[in-house]
Amino acid sequence: MMPAIGQQALISIIVHLVFLAVTWWTLQAVRLEVLLRPNRVVQGRLLYILLTIAIGSTVANFFLDYWAWSTDLPYLFRD
Repeated sequence: MMPAIGQQALISIIVHLVFLAVTWWTLQAVRLEVLLRPNRVVQGRLLYILLTIAIGSTVANFFLDYWAWSTDLPYLFRD
């Protein structure tokens, strides 16, 4: 039981890191600095970081939930 919990935790960490990286990479294509006031570089970078965490975590949680639900489907058809 314990190794399965550890494996699930490791998979969750890896999935979150992957989706955070993909989100960061994707947000680099968006010019958010046009929306910011001039000379607000620190706030702009913090906005990128917070958006990356919010979007990346949401997508990672969706992916992990979907994966968990799909692995639980066989229990629907058990005798």
